[in-house]
Amino acid sequence: MRDRRSTDREIVALALPAMAALAADPLLGLVDTALVGRLGAVPLAALGINVAVFNAAFLVFNFLTYGTTAEVARLRGAGRPDDAARYALQALWLAVGLGVVVTAALILAAEPIVGAMGAAGPVTDPALAYLRVRALAAAPVLVVAVGHGAFRGLKDTRTPLGVAVGANAVNAAASYLLIYPGGLGVVGAAYGTLLAQTGAAVAFLVLARRRGRFPLPGLRVDLVAMRAIGRISRDLFLRTGSLLTALLVSTAAATRMGVEVVAAHQIARELWTMLALVLDGFAVAAQAMVGTALGAGRHERARADARRLVGWGLATGTVAGAGYLALAVPLPRLFTGDPAILAEVAAVWLVVAALQPVGGVVFVLDGVFMGAGDFRFLLWSTAAAALGALVPVCLAALTFGWGLPGIWAGMAALMVVRLAATSARLAGGRWATSRG
Repeated sequence: MRDRRSTDREIVALALPAMAALAADPLLGLVDTALVGRLGAVPLAALGINVAVFNAAFLVFNFLTYGTTAEVARLRGAGRPDDAARYALQALWLAVGLGVVVTAALILAAEPIVGAMGAAGPVTDPALAYLRVRALAAAPVLVVAVGHGAFRGLKDTRTPLGVAVGANAVNAAASYLLIYPGGLGVVGAAYGTLLAQTGAAVAFLVLARRRGRFPLPGLRVDLVAMRAIGRISRDLFLRTGSLLTALLVSTAAATRMGVEVVAAHQIARELWTMLALVLDGFAVAAQAMVGTALGAGRHERARADARRLVGWGLATGTVAGAGYLALAVPLPRLFTGDPAILAEVAAVWLVVAALQPVGGVVFVLDGVFMGAGDFRFLLWSTAAAALGALVPVCLAALTFGWGLPGIWAGMAALMVVRLAATSARLAGGRWATSRG
């Protein structure tokens, strides 16, 4: 058994580039927002509508990243590089197929989609134009998701970081040139993102082959591997769907409580989820380390790594919680100066801070169990917490007039149930079995 110092070094070496890559991804939207914002309110509204649509559309396909990371790590750990390459190839085929379907659906349903998002009057035409161009990036985006997962499974988080930085640079330069000198307006931002994502997809494919990381035995569709991907994808898709549904219910309940309440809920939730971006770096490390150890049949190593990763998550969450308490006054003021909204945020701030260490453990354990391929447990535990805890409490808060503290009692219930379930699973040890 290796010492803690070497384990910590590996965690940091994997987590830090992963955090930077995860932080780089939202920059695409931020850059586009900054560039389009100078065009006026109408183009910015058109962009905002589409950002919401594409964020929701692609979030449900995160199984392409998580599932690929876990399986590639396990197969490489088991000394089966050809099988790891075969799995990654099948995930690529699935990404391309899903991307074509998503592109067609978005283009064919463009008008109902922007209408459902509230676009009207002068916003409609630029929103439609942006959507129809950006929809062409669906397949590249999903290929990039597989690329991130495949390299992470190889314990290589630096290559995805390099690709992400390159994509951001291409997006910034191309969007600026197309929006302003090119005179394309908001549609120029769509073309810039399309170019950036296509370039990132090509970069992942070229780097995988050039570095010999994935020695492909052939390019045919493997039905056995595809069935395995289908099983993993189903569980992760349903898991994400249940969580998104529950969070949507919480926002809908807050909306019915008044403008100030829903605005405060948005601020509190955004600040709460900021931690997830940091901890996802540790979760990526967990997927790669646990998957590799279990693939090699080193169960005790997997358990030890998991415990150490939980320690990192708890420590990070505790520091974040203390920081939130110390910044209780100035941090929310970065988002609004409205006294009524700030008062609503203050009413739930202690809960937001207290949930940081809870999230620190839960988010890292998500990565541990993904690395172990324990996708069915993640589905049912998350669905039970989201639909059996968060939703009922939020509906009760709306019914009995508990206000925003009631909504955040539901958020606390979601995280406490997840903490109890994942901690019990970790202690039980059944997850630490090789499926090879």
